[in-house]
Amino acid sequence: MTFITPDWPAPKNIQAISTTRQAGKQGSTSQPPFDSFNLGGHVGDEPAAVASNRQKLRTAQALPAEPYWLNQTHGIAVADLDETTHDLPEADASTTTMAKIICTVLTADCLPVLFCNKAGTRVAAAHAGWKGLAAGVLEATVSCFKEPPENIIAWLGPAIGPQAFEVGEEVRQAFCDTAPLAEQVFKSVQHESFSRKSIAHKSIVDVYQLACQRLAAVGVKAVYGGGRCTYTEAESFYSYRRDGQTGRMASLIWISEKKPA
Repeated sequence: MTFITPDWPAPKNIQAISTTRQAGKQGSTSQPPFDSFNLGGHVGDEPAAVASNRQKLRTAQALPAEPYWLNQTHGIAVADLDETTHDLPEADASTTTMAKIICTVLTADCLPVLFCNKAGTRVAAAHAGWKGLAAGVLEATVSCFKEPPENIIAWLGPAIGPQAFEVGEEVRQAFCDTAPLAEQVFKSVQHESFSRKSIAHKSIVDVYQLACQRLAAVGVKAVYGGGRCTYTEAESFYSYRRDGQTGRMASLIWISEKKPA
């Protein structure tokens, strides 16, 4: 089965992976347009297929528990899995200091970001679509660590790449109005309307650079990953923008064992 393992200097007791749509090619469960390893239970796939894929994930990766799935809303809420009693908390990030509790986010173009501290005592996962990224989901996740930002490292999972992520003026303004440096990340493109009587002003944007800017602004500079494109790498990744109805990949992080105090 095909998974992505983050290339980052995380402590040895920190485990993390990101799935691909190729992970279930052998013995595929989900059928088109969700083929072959959809892990999202909210996209229209057969519930039995999703349950089977999730069980395959647990078996293939020898996960210590069922991943903690979220009801993602493109917001900035962070679920504290040390305290929550909800089975499906409404949040776009989660964090824990407990061993064998798996923080998980689902994506299909949006940016998944995994976090841990250098001590290996806290992990977090964040779902950063453009709305959540602009609103501060990464900053909210970093604040959960309650320690100097230089002690935190982050990994950027697969998201839509800079040549494929075309957005409207409202997206550019959402970032640039509050963070002027973001202007450097947007490149203008123009499209004639069908009637040729007006010009639609669009931009292409590098979501990886936007995330790095947001993290650097709160002091997190040890950032790894990036460089993949869910839109153009159709064999490997689901892409909502490319396909519309489609599956979801998962990015997961957990503490395998607590370090001695």
